[in-house]
Amino acid sequence: MNIRAFGLAAVIVGGFASQASAQLIAAKEGPIVYGHHHLNVTSVDEHRKFWTTIGGTAIKIGVDKDREIIRFPNVLVFMTARPPKGGTKGTSVNHIGFAVPNLRQAVDKVKAAGYPIITRAELPESQAVKDDLAYIENQKTSVAFVMGPDETKVELVENKAATAPAALHHIHFATQQVDDMKAWYVKVFGAKPGMRGSFQAADLPGVNLTYSPSADAVIGTQGRALDHIGFEVKGLEAFCKKLESMGIKLERPYTPVPALNIGIAFIRDPWGTYIELTDGLDKVQ
Repeated sequence: MNIRAFGLAAVIVGGFASQASAQLIAAKEGPIVYGHHHLNVTSVDEHRKFWTTIGGTAIKIGVDKDREIIRFPNVLVFMTARPPKGGTKGTSVNHIGFAVPNLRQAVDKVKAAGYPIITRAELPESQAVKDDLAYIENQKTSVAFVMGPDETKVELVENKAATAPAALHHIHFATQQVDDMKAWYVKVFGAKPGMRGSFQAADLPGVNLTYSPSADAVIGTQGRALDHIGFEVKGLEAFCKKLESMGIKLERPYTPVPALNIGIAFIRDPWGTYIELTDGLDKVQ
């Protein structure tokens, strides 16, 4: 196995972590669900602190429990110890979003841990921000933005019905071609088109894919703080053949990975988002 080419095998060990299943709750809800974020990090320790402060759980996976990741409901955060070329802003994935049951408490917690709240800078001047929180009328919810290590931008969205400290909520893309980007994810992954408030969006089990217009051209994700996003696909080998029949190039063909008992492949969307496809990630121990 070529570790350099395999995103999930490149995670770095560090610190204490519980030994638990990496199960994706939404995996049973469809043939394609969201699976993981994969980060390039300057410091695994700093990222572990950040993601567990938000509400994730550090766990170890693999045959020898020698790979550390952060688990949230419906998303796993993988880390490769490789300083990124830049943060998430300016790339095709501007930020990632998590739902929290009490936004005030969540913001106070991340502020106390030393992470900057950037809500005011990230919202239009017309949007009122009070004490780092903003109420988005057309979404009927409160939000806040925090900047994590390596300029990893994260949105916290209040969902008072949530039972977990934090759970995957959305992936927020930026593009100069919103309609085309949305249509591509609907066609390729079978996402259900719709809106999230005033944003163009599409849904897969457990995640909303949100699309916003960018005044400036964006670059791809590979090499940045969020190196790639990941989808879990049942029947990945057949799906890869389908992608090729659609004219989509496989950056890495379907490859079995016995060490984790999964299959993987890589593609890129037309705007440069690096995407890993997995089959079996929801069962990784």
